Amino acid sequence: MPAYLIVTAHIKDRDAFISGYGAAAGALVEKFGGKYVLRGPGAELLEGSFGDGASMVISEWPDRDSAKRFWDSPEYAEVKKLRENIADCQVLLIESPKINAANNG
Repeated sequence: MPAYLIVTAHIKDRDAFISGYGAAAGALVEKFGGKYVLRGPGAELLEGSFGDGASMVISEWPDRDSAKRFWDSPEYAEVKKLRENIADCQVLLIESPKINAANNG
């Protein structure tokens, strides 16, 4: 069953974030079998207390274990250091079947 990493980030220095962390994390997502579903700034908070103006990133993974291998890898631990002091992030992991998957039969 597919899994999704959902990231809400308040970024203080967008250029540094994108050129450093963003580039390195993107390469690792692909290496570990993930793919981006959504990446964009300017979320509008409709309810709750976290996320207004934030950037959102959603990556899709073959399953929860694949996402966790990425998240727990020594390579990603090093890459995460590149966002220290330039982004505050909230990260969620959820496993769910695709709702709008094409019916093949």
